[in-house]
Order: sequence, then structure tokens, then C-alpha cells
Amino acid sequence: MIGIVDYGMGNLHSVSKALERLNYDYFISEKQDELAKADGLILPGVGSFKDAMEILRKENLDKFLTNWASLGKPILGICLGMQLLFDKSEENGETTGLSLLKGKVRRFKGVTETGERYKVPHMGWNRLQFHQEHSLLDQVEEGHVYFVHSYVVQEMDKAELLASCDYDVIVPAVVGKNNVLGTQFHPEKSSSVGMKLLENFASMVTKEKEAKIHE
Repeated sequence: MIGIVDYGMGNLHSVSKALERLNYDYFISEKQDELAKADGLILPGVGSFKDAMEILRKENLDKFLTNWASLGKPILGICLGMQLLFDKSEENGETTGLSLLKGKVRRFKGVTETGERYKVPHMGWNRLQFHQEHSLLDQVEEGHVYFVHSYVVQEMDKAELLASCDYDVIVPAVVGKNNVLGTQFHPEKSSSVGMKLLENFASMVTKEKEAKIHE
């Protein structure tokens, strides 16, 4: 069972519909006692890093999520949810994140080193480039996925970069360290490529549950 974290800043409908298409059980909740019963969590996110962290801290969900990760349980951050997994963001003033992964979130500059301007936010389809193998990416094609973001993770540990795309700079598209995973793009809106990734995450959650049953 996957728990989708509801903290008022996630695209809950599209994520839940994607899990329904995969025939995978899920529930949506903002309550820690309910989320604690899940086998894996999805942390969606749309909006401001600062606002999101203020809500998570107010509800003590930040401590819940860091504890969840420390126990080795699977968590997948999506879009802003992925950015929240990192150390800090400069959006609306520097804000500390969950620090489950190392890196800082910065705004796209909107201008190349040669002075050419490009659109911010990075919106639309871009092609994945894989950097290393991971069960989250099993049988996932290096196809196009859907992005909508103005801020990008930088200064991250290359060992935690699973896939990227190019948009003036290298854009971390899929990141991961052990049980802590994230996608900058919206897998639930990214056709067969994104759906396969979500299916892989659900499979990881199922295997984790089965492993605990047999302990």
C-alpha cells in the first residue's frame, strides 16, 4: 500500500489516477498515524519550496518523513517533492529542506553563457539520459518526460544522479540514494515512460513489504 502525502501542495489527483491505472492500492492522507501504516510513500509537490517546508514543519511532517527514510522505507518525491528531499533552496530566500539528499536548489538563470535567453520555467517534454542502473529505472526507456519547474537541483552528489536531461544546464531528472528517490518531472503525466517508473516504484514497495513479512 502506497501512502500519498497530502500537505496541500501536491497534484494528488493525477498521481492517484496513475496508481489506479497500475491497479496498485494507495491512500491519501496528511495524518502521520495513517501514513505510518503505508509500505511506501509518495511526496508530490507543486509550488514554492519555502511554503512547502513551512507546512511540513508546522504539521511535524518533516520529522516524520526524515524518520521514515532513516528506517529504510521507500519514498518517492515528485517535482517540488523531489526538491524538498535536498538540503536547501534559494527560492524566496534560502530555506532548509529535508536533507535526505545532498544538494541545493537554484533558479534557472534564463540566459546562457553566450548571452542567449531561454524560457523559464522549463516546461514541456525533454529526453532522459541515464547515468547508472537502478531498479527504479528497470525497463524504462530513455524517452521524453514532462517537466514544469523554474528551479533546478545543483551541487548534488553525482553518485545519486540516476538520470538527467539538458536545459542549458544538466537537470537532475531522477535521483536516488538507497530508499530515497525522486523525479523532477511528473511521471504520472509522462506517458509510458513515466508509468513504467511508477510501476517500478510500486514493485519496490511490494518487495520491501514481502521482505519484512519473511523476516
